Amino acid sequence: MSGTQDRQLSRGALVALVVGSMVGAGIFTLPAAFGRTTGVLGALIAWSIAGAGMLMLAFVFQTLSRRRPDLDAGIYAYAKAGFGSYLGFVSAFGYWIACCLADVACLILIKATLGQFFPAFGDGSTAVAIVSASVLLWSVHILVLRGVREAAALNTIATVAKMVPIAIFIAVVIAGFNADVFALNFWGDAERSLTSVANQVRNTMLVTVFVFVGIEGASVYSRYAKDRNDVGAATVLGFLGVLCLLVLVTVFSYGILLRNDLAALANPSMAGVMEAIVGPWGRIFVSIGLLISILGNYLSWSLLAAEVLHSAGESGTMPAVLARENGNGVPSVALWLSNVVIQFFVLVTWFAESAFTVAAKMTSAMTLVPYLLVAAYGFKLAWTGETYSLDGRDRHGDGLRGAIATVYAAGMLYAGGPKFLLLSALLYAPGTWLYVHARREQRQRVFSLAEMMVFGVVAAAGIVALVALASGAIVI
Repeated sequence: MSGTQDRQLSRGALVALVVGSMVGAGIFTLPAAFGRTTGVLGALIAWSIAGAGMLMLAFVFQTLSRRRPDLDAGIYAYAKAGFGSYLGFVSAFGYWIACCLADVACLILIKATLGQFFPAFGDGSTAVAIVSASVLLWSVHILVLRGVREAAALNTIATVAKMVPIAIFIAVVIAGFNADVFALNFWGDAERSLTSVANQVRNTMLVTVFVFVGIEGASVYSRYAKDRNDVGAATVLGFLGVLCLLVLVTVFSYGILLRNDLAALANPSMAGVMEAIVGPWGRIFVSIGLLISILGNYLSWSLLAAEVLHSAGESGTMPAVLARENGNGVPSVALWLSNVVIQFFVLVTWFAESAFTVAAKMTSAMTLVPYLLVAAYGFKLAWTGETYSLDGRDRHGDGLRGAIATVYAAGMLYAGGPKFLLLSALLYAPGTWLYVHARREQRQRVFSLAEMMVFGVVAAAGIVALVALASGAIVI
């Protein structure tokens, strides 16, 4: 974006960016996603852990926006300031790929929704679905190149549009709530033990991360805020509002259908729950609402992906060519590269066993590394006392919140298992070429000794992932 003076965002617009980025594909798939992995008790524990961890991360974003107002590129700028150029690049690249994968998830869900009415679209990964997704991808690309990129206005409109079907769904499931069904779903397993519940929670945690992706929306666009203090407030307010929606959609669905029936629902599973209460029109209503919502969400993530690359190109974290804009003020090179990558991932979905699940979990895995680095930087600032006054009254609270957010992000990476970490490395390793190119452009040393060691670990993990894919040890 250029011309920041006429694109300043109010607190309301920033809240809409957070809510608009977070409320998208994920919320419409929650009933089945949770039904496959856990019962009521496990869901409540998972949301409690995820809610507390992500709230701490929201507080870290709030603190950093206040402590380091000079870092106006958002999520990757914090990693670069705290841990050096290469980890700054890792954060930018990981977040950019996560934006691309989030768009892929949107495209799959759009086609899976159409597949419930037109069988040729199937689960969103058939040949017809892939071709139509590609047509939509490049149609939006052409539209954005012509200058349709006012993210705040688009997000505000899309946010209002998507809230209507979600609000009606929540009202209907509350009205149709069956306490007996809810009780049967409570433990989620015939084995009513804490060990069983703990396993259910662990298997659910990566799902919760996907629906929280977008919490950093206000931070990414922080340089357009009218008041820097609004960035942190918008992050926390947007997060709390979305958390309430997520919990309501998940928990009340357990009072409509038995867990096995929830697990068997096709995506978008919210439509199946609605149909079970009010009949076929409920599925149609939710599906139309989802299509409107996801189209807006898709455009939001496309803009966000281009903004991250454009900003990284301007700062020297990635090649300078990515900072180029066309005559309409659109970061055209960044947009082209983003959409080429999205197209590649769309083609890969042809080979995936469960395309939407893979896209969602990979989005989570790629986002957690940038989240971990942001949380660690918040903790580091408090630990060293940098930017704090001599009395340091805020240091202990900020340090505690940073520590909790760091442990949470690391725990989520562990909960996701080695498969998605290895697949992430398979993307990070070749992606490092962008960093090498940028450093050579600036005639700077590519890696320090510590950074070379980090890259060595990433490259080794990428090779292991490649071998595992070729041998069938990892199946996507």
